[in-house]
Amino acid sequence: MADKVKTIGILTSGGDAPGMNATIRAVVRTALAKGMKVKGIKRGYSGLLDEEIVDMNAMSVSDIIQRGGTVLYTARCHRFRDAEWQKKGADICRKHGIDGMVVIGGDGSFQGASRLAENGINTIAIPGTIDLDIACTDYTIGFDTAINTAMEAIDKIRDTSTSHERCSIIEVMGRKAGYIALWCGIAGGAEEILTYEHYDGDEERIIDSVLEKKKIGKKHHIIINAEGVGDSAGLAKRIEAATGVETRATVIGHIQRGGSPTCKDRVYASIMGAKAVDLLEQDKSNRVIAYRHGEFVDLDIQEALAMEKSLDEYMYVVAQGLSR
Repeated sequence: MADKVKTIGILTSGGDAPGMNATIRAVVRTALAKGMKVKGIKRGYSGLLDEEIVDMNAMSVSDIIQRGGTVLYTARCHRFRDAEWQKKGADICRKHGIDGMVVIGGDGSFQGASRLAENGINTIAIPGTIDLDIACTDYTIGFDTAINTAMEAIDKIRDTSTSHERCSIIEVMGRKAGYIALWCGIAGGAEEILTYEHYDGDEERIIDSVLEKKKIGKKHHIIINAEGVGDSAGLAKRIEAATGVETRATVIGHIQRGGSPTCKDRVYASIMGAKAVDLLEQDKSNRVIAYRHGEFVDLDIQEALAMEKSLDEYMYVVAQGLSR
């Protein structure tokens, strides 16, 4: 029978997301309550390889649940893609007495977590990304905060867009995933939602729509553009040239990553953090925690990475219907 996990390491990797601090707090306090030690690893896998490892206690995570970002900092680490560095990372864990690891991040972070597991470190991954682009889960830490931040920005832009009778193109984050764009487009009452998954590049259709709505007396036109489509400034110039309607592009950018997490992101992140410790206590490894069909579950990391995810087609159809 394997020895019980005595010391848990925790790191955040890839892009930051509001709610990561709630996860860190839950891991630390749940582990301490179970008699385990916790070591924080700064700057993701880079910090692991550089041995930026600190002891954590209950006070280390005091007053952080309401803060965005990650107190452990984060980074992307190209070195950790190589088997030699993966083995070194596992050896460093053993050197510091870490026999269990919690990794918070996206798909790339999960690959690193799986490599640590292969090298003998019990590892649990938690989905932390504002993009909601992890196929195995219906929820990722930070998405709820990001869409609320973007929605508030869209509401403000709408006010000035109406005052000037403009067309506004608002670009939201999400890389090549259109979840933020789709949710914000519905919530923001957008006339157009351009996602990487669906947009076919038909600018004439958009131009015709702007002109049509102008004829019926519409005072503004909101277009939500996903990061994966891009070229918001160029599109704005072309629409203005073709319609005569003053058109402005706004790229909301990294404010979507920051800010105090919503209640949902704090609570769900906390539950995922606690569950990660429970799994390590049960000697589980190479697992990712997911929220599926209303429940928190765990799956094999490689099984999870093999899954594919697409936009909710019904949501997209609804969005099109509501924009008429």
